[in-house]
Amino acid sequence: MSPALAAGLQIALLVAVLAIAWAPLGDHMARTFTSPRHLRIERGVYRITRVDPETDQTWGAYAASVLAFSVVGMLFLYGLQRIQGVLPLSNGLSGVSPAVAFNTAVSFVTNTNWQSYVPETTMGHLTQLVGLAVQNFVSAAVGLAVAVALIRGLVRAGGGRLGNFWVDLTRGCLRILLPLSVVLALFLLTQGVIMSLHASFTATGLDGTAQQIALAPVASQEAIKELGTNGGGILNANSAHPFENPTPLTNLAQIAALLLIPVALTRTFGTMVGDQRQGRTILGVMTLLWAAQLALVTWSESSPRGTAALAAGAMMEGKETRFGIPSSVLFAVSTTGTSTGAVNSMHDSFTAAGGGGLILNMLFGEVAPGGVGTGLYGMLVLAILAVFIGGLLVGRTPEYLGKKIGRREITTAALSVLVMPALVLVGTGLAVFLPSTSGALGNSGDTGTPGSIHGFSEVLYAFASAANNNGSAFAGITVTNDFFQIALGLAMFLGRFLPIVFVLALAGSLAAQKPTPAGAGTLPTRGPLFGVLLVGVVVLVAALTFFPALSLGPIAEALA
Repeated sequence: MSPALAAGLQIALLVAVLAIAWAPLGDHMARTFTSPRHLRIERGVYRITRVDPETDQTWGAYAASVLAFSVVGMLFLYGLQRIQGVLPLSNGLSGVSPAVAFNTAVSFVTNTNWQSYVPETTMGHLTQLVGLAVQNFVSAAVGLAVAVALIRGLVRAGGGRLGNFWVDLTRGCLRILLPLSVVLALFLLTQGVIMSLHASFTATGLDGTAQQIALAPVASQEAIKELGTNGGGILNANSAHPFENPTPLTNLAQIAALLLIPVALTRTFGTMVGDQRQGRTILGVMTLLWAAQLALVTWSESSPRGTAALAAGAMMEGKETRFGIPSSVLFAVSTTGTSTGAVNSMHDSFTAAGGGGLILNMLFGEVAPGGVGTGLYGMLVLAILAVFIGGLLVGRTPEYLGKKIGRREITTAALSVLVMPALVLVGTGLAVFLPSTSGALGNSGDTGTPGSIHGFSEVLYAFASAANNNGSAFAGITVTNDFFQIALGLAMFLGRFLPIVFVLALAGSLAAQKPTPAGAGTLPTRGPLFGVLLVGVVVLVAALTFFPALSLGPIAEALA
């Protein structure tokens, strides 16, 4: 079978799986967040936590609940890492250093899972299970809750109430993330993904040398790592490690898992607003952006450049021979488009154009199709901007799903969109300017000198990944000094929670309005025409904002 045919069949199978799951999963999530019935286990959780599940929160109370829950989780995870050495199942490891513990706590609570450490030699099994894996569930559930709150803002007629965060969080974990994770974990176990509480085992190499091979409870964390668009590997090589991703079948299953919920949420949106054409329009825009990036990066990585690549027939450096170019590119484009950050190949080894495509995928705002919840609410905010711009261009009333887009709404939407570019550009500028960080730059550049073109791309990638809560990295950059630990930690925190606050403020403003019937002057927001307008807004926002930075990094490197 030719590589092109194999790649086509792989993509066709992936699309078929997502298409089959789209309606039932999307409708299940809609029922989950609209049902008045509480399960017995949920009522038990509410009693223990002293939550009144019938309370309907304003946007301010909802946002305060999100922030309080996340900050408490961050403090708990930080403390757990610091005292790791005296806990059971620590594998003989000491407590994590303050800077790494801070960065990791922020990273996992914000659904970023940026890892500035080697898991096998830093995190014990208890820290992985009680700390990191738990945050994989709840951080994804937070994203789901915020997306649902925004949808409620669009469909509710006055009152300004968005639901109950604690109910949404509990249902997201117990009714959606946990059942799907159990199914995927069991499947991964049948395919050879390991699940062990032993620290390691001894293996003897072909040369007779004994070495220790790390073990971990991988399957359980691997499932939620992908389904929750988290991405943090329990082993350092992430999904390139044969214990995490042993076969092409598990590779395809993991790609499907990280796309599954973000894609199905477009169906949830259509169901909750009572118009599936609205959901299909959003899905079409996400699909078009994802497919365009897949085509660009595939072309770049399939076109050999240099002696070694010409000999190999493709750009195989940094890629697993088990997966080859098509599976590596499909994974890379999907993981950078979903704020997952898991990798089955080293993105730093991609060509300049291919690596630039992965950076641009994140700079779109993680909306193609985006993370669990974050992709949908990010795209809906951009849709509101598109409605406003379209109304200005053609003289039509700026309304979205019957809600008027006035000064308050467009201000909160614009602020939500501007947070990420500000963090990326300011962070990158400081990192390449400060003398104390220059030693971390240019590791993979042609000259090896600080400030090389590729070194700039590495820094740009790091802050794009942190501010978009992605978590993947160009591996050539050294981010273990205090500046990068703190700067990237702040980028992750602000990049997660400032947009959430603005989105919830937008949702509250919309929920306070009574819907206006569509008239002759209302701009249609479903169908191909609005989809093209929305694609244009997404691309132009990224292109106009980041073109100078991309020109100094991946574009300059590609032209060189």
